[in-house]
Amino acid sequence: MNVLTDFIMSKRFIPVLLILILGGLFVAYGVMGNNDRGPEDPNAKYQKILRNVGIVLEQGHYSPKKIDDKFSAEVLRNYEEALDPDKIIFTAADIQSFEKFANRIDDEIHGAPIQSFYTISQAYLKRLDELKGLYSKALAAPMTFNKDEYLQTDGEKRSYPKDSEERYDYARKRMKYQVLIRYSDLLEARDSSKTEKKADSTLLRESVQTVAKQINRFFETLKNHNSSDDLFSVFVNAITGTMDPHTTYMAPIDKRTFDEMLSGTFYGIGAQLKEVDGQIKVASLITGMPAWKSGEIQPEDIILKVGQGNQPPVDVTGYALADAVKLIRGAKRGSEVRLTLKKTDGTVKVVSILRDQINLEDTYAKSAIIEGSHKIGYIRLPEFYANFNDPSGRRSSTDVAIEVQKLKDAHVNGIVIDLRSNGGGSLQDVVDMVGLFIKDGPVVQVKGRDEKANVLSSQEDEPLYTGPLAVMVDEQSASASEIFAAAIQDYHRGIIIGSSSFGKGTVQRSISLDPQSENILFNKPSEGLGDIKLTFRKFYRINGGATQLRGVVPDIILPDRLSKSKVREKDTPDALGWDTISRVRYALWNPGYSYQGIVNTISKDVRTNPKFEGIQSVVDKLDAIRDEEVPLRLSAFRTMQANVRKLIKELDTYSTPVTPLGVESLKVDLNEIGDDPAKKKTQEQFIKGIENDIYISETVKAINEVIGEEQLAKRQSVAMPE
Repeated sequence: MNVLTDFIMSKRFIPVLLILILGGLFVAYGVMGNNDRGPEDPNAKYQKILRNVGIVLEQGHYSPKKIDDKFSAEVLRNYEEALDPDKIIFTAADIQSFEKFANRIDDEIHGAPIQSFYTISQAYLKRLDELKGLYSKALAAPMTFNKDEYLQTDGEKRSYPKDSEERYDYARKRMKYQVLIRYSDLLEARDSSKTEKKADSTLLRESVQTVAKQINRFFETLKNHNSSDDLFSVFVNAITGTMDPHTTYMAPIDKRTFDEMLSGTFYGIGAQLKEVDGQIKVASLITGMPAWKSGEIQPEDIILKVGQGNQPPVDVTGYALADAVKLIRGAKRGSEVRLTLKKTDGTVKVVSILRDQINLEDTYAKSAIIEGSHKIGYIRLPEFYANFNDPSGRRSSTDVAIEVQKLKDAHVNGIVIDLRSNGGGSLQDVVDMVGLFIKDGPVVQVKGRDEKANVLSSQEDEPLYTGPLAVMVDEQSASASEIFAAAIQDYHRGIIIGSSSFGKGTVQRSISLDPQSENILFNKPSEGLGDIKLTFRKFYRINGGATQLRGVVPDIILPDRLSKSKVREKDTPDALGWDTISRVRYALWNPGYSYQGIVNTISKDVRTNPKFEGIQSVVDKLDAIRDEEVPLRLSAFRTMQANVRKLIKELDTYSTPVTPLGVESLKVDLNEIGDDPAKKKTQEQFIKGIENDIYISETVKAINEVIGEEQLAKRQSVAMPE
C-alpha cells in the first residue's frame, strides 16, 4: 500500500484541511461545456466546479449514489441544515419556496445554469440581517426571569418558524437564554465573593451588555465569512457530503492557508478547538503539550476570554475559530496566555499557560508497569504515526516494538495496548504492529470500486511477543486502530475491551478539480477550482466484515461517558453502510484455553460493579437533561445547573478506581528522562493518569484472568503423561 493510503488512514485526518498533503489525480477529465469566460467570472467558475465535482463523484467514488432528483432533494436538505442547523434563520415559507430546487440541483451538477445556490444564499443573507435586528430588539426589551418559559436548543426537535411572531418569540427566548447564562454565573460569583456586592439589577444590566457585544461580534464575524465563495464552498460540501461524510470539498483559499501553516513553525498550547453556536470550545488536547500538562483544561471546556500575559483579556464569544486561534497562538516560546474557561460543571476559572513549540515528541508510544497480583506491561499509543517525508524517521510500529521489548526485558506477565482516542494513521504500521503479536498472516483487506480485494499481510516469521494480550478501544478509536483491534480479535490473539469503536472503514484521496493539474498537455496556470477529498476504497476484516459503520465491538463492553453522545460514524446520516466480502484463510491463535470463560467472568463483574453501574446511571441522567428544554425561570435554571454539576462530580468519582493502581516507570525510561523538569512532569502525569483510570483497572482484571488461565494450561500440559 502506498504512502497516500498510509496517510489518509486516520480519523484525525478527516477534517478537510488535511487533504492537502495527499495530492494526486484519480480521474482524468477536461474542461466541459462551451463557456469560455475566465475564472474572474464567479458564475463560470462555479459551473466548472459543479461539473467537475459531478464527474469525480460519479466516476471515482467507491459507492456513488446516482445523481438524480432523489440525490438533489438530499443535497437541498443538507445545504439548508448547513446554513441553519438550529432553524433560527429561515422561515417555514423560505423552506417551502426552496422546494422548487429539490429536483433541479442534479441538473445544475450536470451543466444546467446555477439557480439554487444563488436563490438560497441570497435568502440566507437577507434573513441573517433580519435576525440581527430581532436579537437587538429582544436585548433592548426588559427581561425578567420569574416566568415559566422554556427554550428548545436542539434544532432537530424544532420546526422552522411559521410567521414573524413565532420567529421573534424564538429570537427573544434565545437572547433571554444567553443573558440568563451570564446572569446566573455573575450571581453565583457574587454570592461566593467576600468583596463588595453588586445589586441584582446591576448584574443583569452587565449581562445584557455583554451578550449584546457578543452578538454584534458574532454577526460581524459571519459577515466576514459569508462571501459568495465561502457560501459556495458550503454548497459544494452539501453535495459531496451527500455521497458520504468523508468526501469533502476544499476551496483554493483554504488550501493556500493550510500550505502556509505547514511551512512555518508556530508556538501554542497544544489544544484543538472547535466553534459551537458562537462559542469556542476545546475539542481535544495533544498529549504532552502545555494545555495537557496543565491538568486544568479538558475537552468541552468553553474558552470565554484570552489574555496575553498581564494585558486585559479579550472576550472571544462570537469569534470565528481562526480568529480565536490567532489570539491563543504566539510567535515566542515561553510567552504567557491566560484562558478564562467555563468548565463542563458550570464553574469558571482562569488558567495560565506558557506557550511551547507544537511537536509530536510527547505523542509517541509510551509504556509503564502495573504491579499487582501479576506484573502487567501497559503501552499507550495515541496514533499510528509515521514520518512520510523521512523513511528513517520514527514510526509507531517500530516504537511499539521497542516498548514491547522493554516490557519483556522487565519480565511482565501480560501486556495491555491502549488505543483509546487513537484516530488512526499509517496503514503499513498497523500491519507491521499486528505482526509483533502473530505469525505471518493476513491482517486486513482493502477493496476499491469494482476491484478485487487486496490482502495486506504481516511478514514476520515469529511474533515478538506471545504472552497474554488485551487491547483497549473506545468511541474515538478509528480507522487504523480498528484494523488492529479487529485483527487481534479475529485471530483470537487477545481480548478487546472498552466501548464500540468509531466505525470509519473508508479511505480517501485528494483530487484537484483543475483539469490541467497533472497533465503536461495543459500548459496554463491553475484555474483555482479547488480539491476534492474522495472516498475511493473500503477496509474489510480478514473475516470478511467491514469495519465501516459498525466499528469493532469489544469482547468485554464497558459503560462509557460518551456512550450516549452521537460521535460515531453511524450517527452521520450519509455514512456508507456495512457489508461483507469473502473471508481469507488464517489460522486462529491457540493459547491452550478459551477466552470465552474469561469474557463471561469479566462481563459479569462489569454488570455488577457499582462503579460502572454508577457511570451508566449518570450518563443516562445527563442524556435525559440534554434532551429536555432549557428552563428560562432563574430558580429552575440554577437548579438544573446545580444538578448537572453534581452529576459531573459523581461521574468523575465513579471513573476513579476504589484503589489506585500501583504503576511504575521503567528504569530505562527514568534514566533517559534524567533531571529534565519538563520530561519529569510529563512522565508523572502519564503515571498518575494510569493509576486513577477505572478502565485500565478493569482491563488489568481481565488480563490477570488470562494470565491465570495460561498458567493453568501450562501446568496441565506439564502434568500430562507422554
